[in-house]
Formats: sequence, C-alpha cells, structure tokens
Amino acid sequence: MKPAWDKLGDEYAGSSSVLIGDVDCTEEDARPLCEQFGIQGYPTIKYFVDGDTATGEDYQGGRDFESLKRHVVDNLEVKCLVSNPSEGCTEKEIGYITKMKGKTADDWKKQLDRLDGMKGGSMKPELKQWL
Repeated sequence: MKPAWDKLGDEYAGSSSVLIGDVDCTEEDARPLCEQFGIQGYPTIKYFVDGDTATGEDYQGGRDFESLKRHVVDNLEVKCLVSNPSEGCTEKEIGYITKMKGKTADDWKKQLDRLDGMKGGSMKPELKQWL
C-alpha cells in the first residue's frame, strides 16, 4: 500500500484543496496524535472534510492507487472555486463565473430559481453536477 499512497501524495503535492500525509504510529513522538484519532491498527487511513479536525472519517475503500485516487476525486478534491477560478476550473466554468460576477442580485436570484427548477428533470450527469 505504501507505494500507492506515496504516488497519491505526489499526485496532489501541488493541490490547494487536498493534502495527503502520513504518520508512523509506531514512532514514540507520533503516539499522542494516533491516540487522539483512535488509530489502533496499521495501516489506517483517515480523511477529513470541510475543516473537520476533531475525528475524521475512516476510509474503507481499496488500497490500490486507482481506488485511493477515485475516493479523493469523488469526495475530497475541490474542482473549481469561484474565489480562484484559474485553478481547477474549466474554460466553460471560468466563462460562467466571469459572466455571473457582472450580474445584479436580482439576476442571481432568477438564475438560482431557474437552476432549482431543473433539479427534478432529466439531464446528463456531467451537467447535473452544476446543480
């Protein structure tokens, strides 16, 4: 598992939304941290979402690179931030963000109402993720 974990860490080394790290709980100076998060078996993988630093979640998926990467993409990776569209946003997303920044509050409300109305309809999954 260590090679897959290290490869995942390399993959996200420059990410602003994902941090891949590891702690050796057999080391004396790491034991307080491991006890704090209830680590009892090795290897244990914990992940933290949206600033959760209290307990984290236990990862139960596969230990190969593809499974680890899929978990990060599906659950952890921030794909596009309005505050920093140049990182992670597609050209289409950047265009939409730019267009909407010039709109009034009333225009925003109309757009939100329109998108809310589309939630129940049939639509391609890649488009539905915008809702």
